[in-house]
Amino acid sequence: MRTPLTTEQYAASPEHRTGLRERVNSRLPPEPSSVIPWGVRVGAEAAWRLIVLAAALWLLMRVVATVQLVAFAFVVALFATALLRPAVCRLERSGLHRGLGTALVIVAGFAVVTLIGWFVVWQVVANSDDVAGRLQEGIHQLRSWALRSPLHVTDQQVEQAAQSLSDAVGANAAKLATTGLQGATFVAEFLTGALLTAFSTLFLVYDGPRVWRWVLGLVPAAGRPAVASAAPYAWRTLTAYVRGTVAVAFIDGLFIGLGLYLLDVPLAVPLAALVFLCAFVPLAGAVASGALAVLVALVTCGPVTALAVLLIVLAVQQLEGHVLQPFILGRAVRVHPLAVILSVAAGGLAAGIAGAVIAVPLVAVANTMVGQLRRAAHTEPQEIQKDQV
Repeated sequence: MRTPLTTEQYAASPEHRTGLRERVNSRLPPEPSSVIPWGVRVGAEAAWRLIVLAAALWLLMRVVATVQLVAFAFVVALFATALLRPAVCRLERSGLHRGLGTALVIVAGFAVVTLIGWFVVWQVVANSDDVAGRLQEGIHQLRSWALRSPLHVTDQQVEQAAQSLSDAVGANAAKLATTGLQGATFVAEFLTGALLTAFSTLFLVYDGPRVWRWVLGLVPAAGRPAVASAAPYAWRTLTAYVRGTVAVAFIDGLFIGLGLYLLDVPLAVPLAALVFLCAFVPLAGAVASGALAVLVALVTCGPVTALAVLLIVLAVQQLEGHVLQPFILGRAVRVHPLAVILSVAAGGLAAGIAGAVIAVPLVAVANTMVGQLRRAAHTEPQEIQKDQV
């Protein structure tokens, strides 16, 4: 049986040249594929493949947007698993049963989160009266500063601004009520997501390898070895990112909270907890939490204290960017700053704050996975050649 010729072999074959001479002699028009330039062919083939990839990505984003709560809960469960599973493995290696070790780690993590939440709420309630008094005093100081400032603000303009704000609040009372209903819906969704995250984390921590084997079974058989070899590197990247981000967020919250406490700014503990949570949103989270801390200091303690808080926030952010992240995250998570900005923006547009939180770690994991798959694709032919020799 004759082996079929490739396109290049057929173009150089006598049969092809004979066919061309026959078409020229018979004055028939040339074949369309033979007159299309090579660059146009390459561009056309690349274009339809890009269109297919874009359509698949768009469909995936639509599916994720439809089940946004479930998807976000599962991703958060993956992050929690990356943080908790090493402890379960250590307990299991020490001789403790895996089920008992999983229960101990999950209960300890839940207890820590509950205690932190209770302490933050207690601080807010305990300092509410002091904050209200300082807020009124701070507003009075800001008003006096505005009247004495070089901006030439008059008392009548200040009164008009206050009256306009009061009228706006009164006119939007219905919207405020609607916002309250939306807040109740948000609480219900938050509780549902928290339960989904807790159960997903429990099963992933306890039975993660079996879940991964099931997922690997969905991959085509030809690509399973490459995916199986690349998966440990991707999981290592995710674990390093979660651990490093938690450590950096804790240090940020500790130093900024300590500075707020020493400057006698009210709600220092809740603001420190907010700094910790916002650190999980790259770039934008640090700016938002720092701006809020400066604003609280400005309203409650005056411009001098606000300037001191601003200096503390900037110093901590510089420490984070130039020392903490390179030292703690190291080379395990290598994502270009441009990719961070674009991924945070795309995640925020697609799924709000939740999308901005999970965008960077997903990009880091995908980058590691693709890099390992490329290495596997380049090394496989060499290994085959060595085996054949």
